[in-house]
Amino acid sequence: MHSRADSKISEPMGANMKFLLPTVLFATLAGCASQGHDADIDNAYRAYQQDDCGAVMLHLSSAERRSRFRPHQDQPEVSLLRGLCLERQLLYLDAAQIYRYLQRHYPHSEYSYRAGARLETLRLLGHYDAELKLKP
Repeated sequence: MHSRADSKISEPMGANMKFLLPTVLFATLAGCASQGHDADIDNAYRAYQQDDCGAVMLHLSSAERRSRFRPHQDQPEVSLLRGLCLERQLLYLDAAQIYRYLQRHYPHSEYSYRAGARLETLRLLGHYDAELKLKP
């Protein structure tokens, strides 16, 4: 038989379990979402290497949807890859707009510097006029 003292001792244990179970479940789900997001980015790079920009855009869109709970964490990488794909599709002005977006919103990111290099390359090839005033 259990005494009252035994039931009082087990109550805090039950309260701790009620807190612990949702915490562990949330942490597990967050980890799964993160792995899915990273897989989307990896798949986008693979598709880019295979010159399949349709698949790149699909994987990048999926990565962005998964990153809603991790705002701005990987956005510069996603945007740069999107710009590179737009260049491959000969959509130079669209790519330039993506690169300008990166420079404006993530000025201290490595991807911003890479975007600047891409803009200069597009300018040297005659595909981009840096003096052209484009609205965001």
